[in-house]
Amino acid sequence: MASKRRYLVSGVVSLLISVGITALTARNDTGPYDLDDLLLAVALSSFLSGFFASYFTE
Repeated sequence: MASKRRYLVSGVVSLLISVGITALTARNDTGPYDLDDLLLAVALSSFLSGFFASYFTE
């Protein structure tokens, strides 16, 4: 169970860093995408990236 917790923590840390940086840099940009949709996509991809990177490093 402790290893699953480590995978989740890695995913959450990756999510927080990625969403935070994206929110700060994309706040004033008037691109073709809504900021909420952009942050959702970044959150999903960064969580999965952090989770599976931690999972497959063993």
